[in-house]
Amino acid sequence: MGTILIHCQWLISMAEGQAPIHDAYLKIVDDKIAEVGQWQEAMIEPGAEVIEAQDKLVMPGLINTHTHAAMVLFRSLADDLALDSWLKEKIWPLEEKLTPEDVYAGTRLAICEMLRSGITTFADMYFFMDEVARAVEESGIRAVLARGLLGAGPEAEKKLEEAIETGKKWKGKAEGRITTMLGPHAPYTVPPEFLRQVVAASRHYQLPLHIHVAETRNELEEISKEYSKRPVAYLAEHGVFSRPVLLAHGVWLDEGEISFLSRQKVAVAHNPASNLKLASGIAPVAKMLQEGLLVSLGTDGAASNNRLDLFAEMRLASLLHKVANQDPTVLSAETALKMGTINGAHALGLAEQIGSLEPEKKADLIMIDLNQSHLTPCLNPVSLLVYAARGSDVTDVMVNGEWLVQAGKITKWDESEVIKAAARTAADLLKR
Repeated sequence: MGTILIHCQWLISMAEGQAPIHDAYLKIVDDKIAEVGQWQEAMIEPGAEVIEAQDKLVMPGLINTHTHAAMVLFRSLADDLALDSWLKEKIWPLEEKLTPEDVYAGTRLAICEMLRSGITTFADMYFFMDEVARAVEESGIRAVLARGLLGAGPEAEKKLEEAIETGKKWKGKAEGRITTMLGPHAPYTVPPEFLRQVVAASRHYQLPLHIHVAETRNELEEISKEYSKRPVAYLAEHGVFSRPVLLAHGVWLDEGEISFLSRQKVAVAHNPASNLKLASGIAPVAKMLQEGLLVSLGTDGAASNNRLDLFAEMRLASLLHKVANQDPTVLSAETALKMGTINGAHALGLAEQIGSLEPEKKADLIMIDLNQSHLTPCLNPVSLLVYAARGSDVTDVMVNGEWLVQAGKITKWDESEVIKAAARTAADLLKR
């Protein structure tokens, strides 16, 4: 790969205590960051590729900690419904018809959308994870993959065996870009005996858990009726929080649960757009942050968002919690940016590799075109990114030291072919 020197107008490293650097440089050697600092001509060394990007801002790639990538195939299909109706009447019947080829086509489309908008890592929970992993391997993106698990009996146990095999097979593959988890879907879809089996497998095979929890009021009522306790207590009873947990949503967590989850070092993936669109509610993120809970950001699937743009999620999260708390100081731009970068890396157990631009970390970065009317003037680059930037402002994306997007173009695939294949797949799916 060699040595690359990027000379940029602004660099935001997200390293602890480091302010944005104006007229900055980033030195990359092979797949890792070597140096970050103020630009000087003397830094140019023989044989290095120098990229002059004085109209660009360089920052860590965004980290999407909760999505269902192949659900892009259902985008705009079942909108304006409550979660229960959306899932049970529209989504689950279609998912029953999905084939491995469908999931591959949908995942490729989702990866194109995510890369184009600056997402360099995503945590996915879905089906046919071999096909998801194949798309990840081909595209160059980084991913944390978990096969969704729900139900009971022999069929559920077979799916758990598949999930374990997939987790073992792909852990550390694709030049180390793929890591794996187990994905028990939610408290209301995973009964006690099966939940205990999943927890035991998680412990034995050293695979963290990725699970939806307290997403809707209906979930609370259903679990309370079935088990006479709230979802967090139900999961705790069966050992879920004895393992590393990535908890998606957490909309209906109370103060005691937030305090408990903080002590258990649980990571929360906050999905503001999906929660609003499905009218699930507003997660108590301000309280989570006050209690020291690690909060990251997710898009959820494109069927319930309807896009995979983490810039939109950062802006929405900050604005939403300001008004929800009637306090404009809640969830600052800096906090939102942390949620989209370094917090996401911690949530996925990857903070030693990604999430900030520091020496010895992987070269996962994106470049933003600042030479645009809506990004001028750049008086505060962090604020500008969160409140004014869009995913479409991303021009270049690097993962593991390799350019995956250059000048707005996907480098590994013919994006037009990916789009056509996904459109054909979605149309065919509706005819089955």
